[in-house]
Amino acid sequence: MEEKVSNQVPFSGGARPPYLIAPINACDCHMHIYDGRFPPSPHWDKRPPEANADAYRLLQKRIGTTRTVVVTPSTYGIDNRCTLDAIEQIGSTARGVAVVDIDVSDDELKRLDSLGICGIRVNFVSPQSWGLTTAEMLETLAKRVSNFDWHVQILMLGDQIVAMERVLQQLPVPIVIDHLARIPEPAGVDHPAFKAILRLLDKGQTWVKLSGAYMDTKVGSPGYDDVTKVAQGFVRAAPERMVWGSDWPHPTEKVKPDDAVLFDLLSKWAMEEAAIYKILVENPENLYGFSK
Repeated sequence: MEEKVSNQVPFSGGARPPYLIAPINACDCHMHIYDGRFPPSPHWDKRPPEANADAYRLLQKRIGTTRTVVVTPSTYGIDNRCTLDAIEQIGSTARGVAVVDIDVSDDELKRLDSLGICGIRVNFVSPQSWGLTTAEMLETLAKRVSNFDWHVQILMLGDQIVAMERVLQQLPVPIVIDHLARIPEPAGVDHPAFKAILRLLDKGQTWVKLSGAYMDTKVGSPGYDDVTKVAQGFVRAAPERMVWGSDWPHPTEKVKPDDAVLFDLLSKWAMEEAAIYKILVENPENLYGFSK
């Protein structure tokens, strides 16, 4: 079954532009490119969407962002060709987060670094081409990339974060927590994972992606009021280490969310114009190495 296209922006609900005006150099720090020229990994049994760089540019035009971070999805395993191709197409306003295994060579890491990769993603939620991800793999990979001034982006569920907090505290690189830490609702700010993230933020090496509001909400659009409490708590704790991401083309969602609504959530989550500017411009410059 083909994905529906709304108002010339594929994989995006709604039609209006956001009410929040994106500042110059605003960055979408989490999105994926899927391109039929690149086959999915043999471990992936779903047909990926055709969500290429040209389609993504339509989303940028709609919401007003100009910088982006392309994240290799689990669909491609450790094959980063699609992500690298997208970075090349988008140009100097793009950076990338790759997926590698513990046997990746130093030469390959150097090559990825030269092509715009500035971090790796370690996924404990979606199926991986090598099987289950372990704490030992995370520690090994963090050590491997520590010489490249990269970060490790981590996708975990809230309960996994609680179980692995000590490991996360001891990693030798900055860590970026995906999708609002996937804290389950309705527990929200009362869940142990919320306090675990606050402790990680206190250490000064942890960042949080304000993205994927739809993943754990019980309230839903347009307010996402339950998730909003979590996001506001993170922003209050460390506004200088929050970044925002669209999660386009929203691969977990059968009914695609309204990207204008998702972007406008920042007005509720950060509330102050200075904090919004940090989240969209200054923080991505610091984390991903965009020109200031």
